[in-house]
Amino acid sequence: MNRLIVKELIEKMNLTLVAGEEGLENQIEGGYVGDLLSFVMAHAREKNVWITIQGHINSVAVASLLGLSAIILSENAGADEEMIKKANEEGIPVLSTSLNSFDVICEFARYNNA
Repeated sequence: MNRLIVKELIEKMNLTLVAGEEGLENQIEGGYVGDLLSFVMAHAREKNVWITIQGHINSVAVASLLGLSAIILSENAGADEEMIKKANEEGIPVLSTSLNSFDVICEFARYNNA
């Protein structure tokens, strides 16, 4: 089965790349939405896309630990400078959209074939 990659998701969902350009070829296998880091650590799975409003360095640490494919910041939640720097170092794409998390999930579900 062909898997969606981050670069394709950006194009299909009209997302903005904020950081982590080296991870654009990361394969996507599902997604997880949540803003409580401990829940994300307990429930998100490797190669998931994480939808959140948490635009700080700890989000990148969680994504790196779990092997997540990308982070989508919903509602134009900004990424602070530390997050951008760490995402670039780790090669974890941080993407941005004006959509709220519910709408991101609905749109993501249209393209995710996991």
